[in-house]
Amino acid sequence: MLKDKRIILGVSGGIAVYKAVELLRLLTKAGAEVHVIMTRAAQEFVTPLTFQTLSGNPVHTELFNLIAEREISHISLADRSDLFMIVPATANIVGKIAAGIADDMLTTTVMATKSPVLIAPAMNVNMFTNPIYRENEERLIRFGYRFVAPVTGTLACGWEGQGKLAPPEVIFEAALETLTLKDLAGRTIMVTAGPTREEIDPVRYISNHSSGKMGYALARAATRRGARVILISGPTNLAVPDGVELLRVESACEMQAAVMAHVEGCQAVIKAAAVADYRPIDRKSEKIKKKDETATIELIKNPDILAGLGAMKSPPFLVGFAAETGMVREYAEKKLTEKNLDMIVANDVSQIDAGFNVDTNRALLLFKNGSSVECGLMSKDKLADKILDYIVTGLAPC
Repeated sequence: MLKDKRIILGVSGGIAVYKAVELLRLLTKAGAEVHVIMTRAAQEFVTPLTFQTLSGNPVHTELFNLIAEREISHISLADRSDLFMIVPATANIVGKIAAGIADDMLTTTVMATKSPVLIAPAMNVNMFTNPIYRENEERLIRFGYRFVAPVTGTLACGWEGQGKLAPPEVIFEAALETLTLKDLAGRTIMVTAGPTREEIDPVRYISNHSSGKMGYALARAATRRGARVILISGPTNLAVPDGVELLRVESACEMQAAVMAHVEGCQAVIKAAAVADYRPIDRKSEKIKKKDETATIELIKNPDILAGLGAMKSPPFLVGFAAETGMVREYAEKKLTEKNLDMIVANDVSQIDAGFNVDTNRALLLFKNGSSVECGLMSKDKLADKILDYIVTGLAPC
């Protein structure tokens, strides 16, 4: 996701420095080339060797080291970076940057950069709420600097409150969002995700193995690309992507009601949810007691949400999913035509690396014009971006 991106990771002193190590791992795993700058105080918590080993690049700790370098490093780094991150950022480093002070390698390089700057502060709650610090942060925001707010919890100093460094995964997502082209800005995208549950009685229900991972990846990626995202989700255990408008539902009928209530104004609908095809005709108000050797539950077909969208007078750009265990192309082509879809994403969920509850997928993308694209094994996040690439192409200009 960050292939060919050059990122400067500035690390200032604080107990949260160890979390910057995990962030570095996420950045390099995503393909970024990361150059680390450490303040003198940061080196009291973690050695430069740790960051050098994980980044594969020398760690910068001195403002001038012309014996080891033929270039003035703070200028060359600043010139070639795509993103400048400071994690963790102390009250001291934020104050120095806000005041225009450039007296070490980190502050001098950030002063020289023209790339976006993303700051993740971490400090004592009283420092974070101090009006001087608040004014410094607000000043930098006015200048275009971006911040990832700290979270509330028990701090290293023993105080309770806001000041803990945001989780590395949250900061990583902020980095992705900062570097992503906003080609869906001004668009509203609806995504459905997860399974539905059809109650049999107060204790039991009919459902499926969908984890919601593909739908949540799509919602996350669309938000990152600038879209307003309405996420209609069945029951999942997934973290809600930042910035989405989440509507939780349980049953297929609830999902249908939510979709139809919010579809107006959507330029695209991505139906990634695994909606139950049937529900019990008679939902019992009390638990069914075990009696006979066999039991029969009579089912009735659930409403076809996707077909209803396709039958609209002016439907949005419609993307369906076909989770199959055989004859994948044949079934997907039939669904594409019958439900008046613009695009369908089909996959064989019997494969252990492309089915439910895994982080990877293999997919066949079929389009209304008869073309198709085979997507080999990749992460669901990467597949989400590929799907969105075709949606961007298919949507008319704003």
